[in-house]
Amino acid sequence: MGVSPPHRPESTPRLTSVEICAGAGGQAVGLHEAGFRHLALVEWDAHAVETLRANVGHWPQWDEKRRESLKPQDVKDFLRSEQCKSLDLGDDRLDLLAGGVPCPPFSLAGKRLGEDDERDLFPDMLRIVGDLRPKAVMIENVRGILQPPHVFIDYRRRILEELGELGYDVPYVDKEWSVERQDQAMRRVWRLLEARDFGVPQLRPRAILVVIHKDFLGDQRFVWPKRLVGDVVSVKDVLEDSMRERCEQFWDKNKKGRRARPGERTGRHVFETWLEAAEKAEANSSDGVAPTLVGGSRKHGGADLGPTRAKRAWAAMGVDATGVANDPDECDPERDLFRPAGPMLTVEQAARIQGFPADWKFQGRKTARYRQVGNAFPPPVAEAVGRAIAAVLRPEEREKLLERYVMDDEQVPETPEEDACQMSVFPASALTETLPASEDRSGDLVGADS
Repeated sequence: MGVSPPHRPESTPRLTSVEICAGAGGQAVGLHEAGFRHLALVEWDAHAVETLRANVGHWPQWDEKRRESLKPQDVKDFLRSEQCKSLDLGDDRLDLLAGGVPCPPFSLAGKRLGEDDERDLFPDMLRIVGDLRPKAVMIENVRGILQPPHVFIDYRRRILEELGELGYDVPYVDKEWSVERQDQAMRRVWRLLEARDFGVPQLRPRAILVVIHKDFLGDQRFVWPKRLVGDVVSVKDVLEDSMRERCEQFWDKNKKGRRARPGERTGRHVFETWLEAAEKAEANSSDGVAPTLVGGSRKHGGADLGPTRAKRAWAAMGVDATGVANDPDECDPERDLFRPAGPMLTVEQAARIQGFPADWKFQGRKTARYRQVGNAFPPPVAEAVGRAIAAVLRPEEREKLLERYVMDDEQVPETPEEDACQMSVFPASALTETLPASEDRSGDLVGADS
């Protein structure tokens, strides 16, 4: 039946955090569950900001006035903003600065301009780090910034050098080393985590950078979470109840919504056919895990669940991935459910696949809501990393924070030997395959290579 979610820590008081490029809240939800209290959420996309405003009202200190003060804001303007001026930290240091800087500069699907791309916000993130000097920094991006390693190795090294100059614990990396040796050394603070290892029924690798300021390490060290204890969660596990509920509206009806005649497909037949396909996918080597959801860009047509390869994988699980279904109260049965390849997913079902809690409500029209979901950082992955950070800052709570996780206790050597680098081969085809590039600057933005 998959893993059980970890219990939320009851730290008193909660650790403080500021999040830039917050998107629709994927990382924020995870960090909230890990025990962090957000002092500021910075996001430029109007639909995503509306989603944040609609959901954070029950979070600590997010009263109506503060919630309504959330406005679309460029990260470049944050240090001059009222949000920044009103952080009210007193004599304390901010515990965590987190953010998902835009991925198009590093996406395999794009031109991979990196620091030459105007959408690259790493410099702005580093300026905020330098100004706020938080105890810990967490930055997430697509795997393209890490793989293949030679593409951005120099840029990554300069980022670490700047963080080191600001007092953060980073590995020593010599630019004269081979790319493989540099990359191996960087793995102490820069890792690729796979969402399926943390209870998310989806193949979604994320590149995450975590550094802790030397003043707050003490005898502790940051240890990466490897996975949740338990089995992989499947699409069937997550969608069975909601799929049944959608189909039950037409249990004895046909695709026109009328009582079915003998031999006509009914909502019950649609559900049973989907369930059979989902169970078959769960039984095979993929464990019934979905391909990566791709939110795409406002510059590209309507919403669907991904490129051609992803659509084939969805079809094997009984889902038509060529579009997104209407909400259940606006269901067009012929369009949304009675399709030859199977039912399409609703926005809410896509959000479950992304790991969002059921009560997180996305704002905007259907396509805008789906893009927020598809571009999000899965909350359970953010929670896992957030708990690992909290375990360093609150060592007395370490056991409770990490009780549901398998941790990577094997340390990466500070100066790894050349012949010790066991690098995986990154297929050249991944660099040339045509995939839809993502253009948004939303903080939770995910490119096709994510």
